[in-house]
Amino acid sequence: MGLLVIVTFARSWYHAGIASYYQFYLVEDYGLTKAEAQVPVFLFLAAGVAGTLFGGWLADRIGLKNMIVWSLIGSVPFALLLPHLPLVWIYPVALILGFVLLSGFSVSVVYGQIIMPARVGMVSGLTTGLAFGMGAIGAVAIGKAADTFGLADVMLVAGFLPLLGLISLFLPSDRK
Repeated sequence: MGLLVIVTFARSWYHAGIASYYQFYLVEDYGLTKAEAQVPVFLFLAAGVAGTLFGGWLADRIGLKNMIVWSLIGSVPFALLLPHLPLVWIYPVALILGFVLLSGFSVSVVYGQIIMPARVGMVSGLTTGLAFGMGAIGAVAIGKAADTFGLADVMLVAGFLPLLGLISLFLPSDRK
């Protein structure tokens, strides 16, 4: 369960960083207006909703652990590329990144409930409630880091957060 919490932490911090600060990065580094900078964030979040739905369907076919691993490791290249892209590529990459990253979110809740069936409430609180709480703490930490080191540097470093998803390879199998 500890590994699943670390995976939840990494996803939540990265998600909070993009949802809270990426638009400011686009205004500062790409010269977009506030309204224009919100479009890639919207695409990221909207695709995340679709990814959450699709992730549940796909997990039924490939397994819960495999879906969690795929969603985190599959998002790494896009997260690392995002701060380096020309403007025209930000839109499709934000869309793909949101879809892939959040496709494992709801799957993590079900996976936790399967590995700890006697503690369904606790697991749900850890994988959902803690995810939102960690995201809020992450938003504060990323904001402080952006004030200290600069937004561009923080966006570059935040791209490495999904790499913590490699820990998901060590989760126990959900398949018999």
